[in-house]
Amino acid sequence: MQKRSEKEQVVAELHEKLAKAKVAIVAQPNKLDVATVTQLRKQFRAQNIEYRVVKNTLAKRAAQGTEAEVLESILEGPTALIVGYDDPVSPAKVLQAFIEKNKKDQMSVRGAVLDGKLLDAKAVEQLAKLPGLDELRAMLAGMINRPAQMLATVISQPGGSIARVVNAHREAQEKQA
Repeated sequence: MQKRSEKEQVVAELHEKLAKAKVAIVAQPNKLDVATVTQLRKQFRAQNIEYRVVKNTLAKRAAQGTEAEVLESILEGPTALIVGYDDPVSPAKVLQAFIEKNKKDQMSVRGAVLDGKLLDAKAVEQLAKLPGLDELRAMLAGMINRPAQMLATVISQPGGSIARVVNAHREAQEKQA
């Protein structure tokens, strides 16, 4: 049993994290062993995502005054809170990959909050299918780089043509000699 001061500390810490979060996903863990949870936490930690099992009453208090306040309606039963700070897509991707890799009955998604809007489990699944922040950056860099590549190709073609003509002329001269 936690003391009141410990509970207040947990609520304050969780409130601060939910206030900074880009996305918060509520999942229901079922029959997870310690090794599986440790591996899952490691995957989340690698991407600056926090996985935490919380009491619903403490999570509801911590969410008050933040965008995560809309999660109150889905905080019931065993609750795992997945909080992403950088990329709103990567927590959903990691969680969805875990669910697909392991037995589906070990973890289920109840919903999430993104930009103050409550998302259902299907929306979280769709969110996981979107490209992540790193993928979007790579796509953008490719789009920015593409015109420069095309320009370099167009500029080099006349010079290449002249070089081929000169080379063909030189080979013809060598054959005659």
